[in-house]
Amino acid sequence: MILAVASGKGGVGKTTVAVNLALAADEELTLMDADVEEPNSHLLLKPVIENEIPVPLMVPVFHRDRCTGCGRCVEVCAYHALALIEREVLIFDKLCHACGGCVYFCPETALTEGERTIGWLREGHAGQIRFLQGEIVVGEALAVPVIKALRSRRGKNLTLIDCPPGTSCPVIQAVRGADYCLVVTEPTPFGYHDLRLLVEMLKVLEVPAGVIINRADLGDDEVEAYCRQENLPVLLKIPFDPEIAHSFAAGTPLVTQSPRWRQIFAELWRKLKQEAVKA
Repeated sequence: MILAVASGKGGVGKTTVAVNLALAADEELTLMDADVEEPNSHLLLKPVIENEIPVPLMVPVFHRDRCTGCGRCVEVCAYHALALIEREVLIFDKLCHACGGCVYFCPETALTEGERTIGWLREGHAGQIRFLQGEIVVGEALAVPVIKALRSRRGKNLTLIDCPPGTSCPVIQAVRGADYCLVVTEPTPFGYHDLRLLVEMLKVLEVPAGVIINRADLGDDEVEAYCRQENLPVLLKIPFDPEIAHSFAAGTPLVTQSPRWRQIFAELWRKLKQEAVKA
């Protein structure tokens, strides 16, 4: 079973929920940090990293002695990652999406496949939690291949995915195929707006969802009204609580220092498993 934790916008407490939920589950599971552009689950979980794996991306390698200057490679490149100057092919590898079209269509095999590292996967453990994290190399633009490589290593046990914020391609790659998505939001105009976008995305992906409202005692009631309209269960309301803020600022999971919150997140875990089974 795969449970995704997502949010339409950043800064609403998605990672806090994911890490505390994993710890309160008190069972063997995999916590996967798929927010590869800015992973931060490890700051709270503090896992022991046991393995680091590079994530390669195919890039074309040019062989000038074979090129006839036909320009076919430039014609087929949808991402404008190639340019032909006389018989010299310039390769802009940061624009390349590794589709392989230029290599496939070159009639003289003047382009072959090479590799460059665009990110890293890190594996480790925090108690009985297996931890997986993806991190893209600074300056790279392609997060999806890193997330795809991360998802491929999840194993067969229950997996909790801390997704990137938003509704872009990296989020779709992280959420696709999940049995259930836990949507974290806040009762503000921004939270309401981005919640609607995320819910529409989940409908397209056919992933059932439930909602957690963070800082629930602030803002307005538009989020709850929308959840009622869309028949989205509100599984938990988290108040604006200095105890929670202090815990996160200190890098300490809330459930490790508050028996009350451990019980709350343990009950949420049971609800989520029931919702996933019903879905």
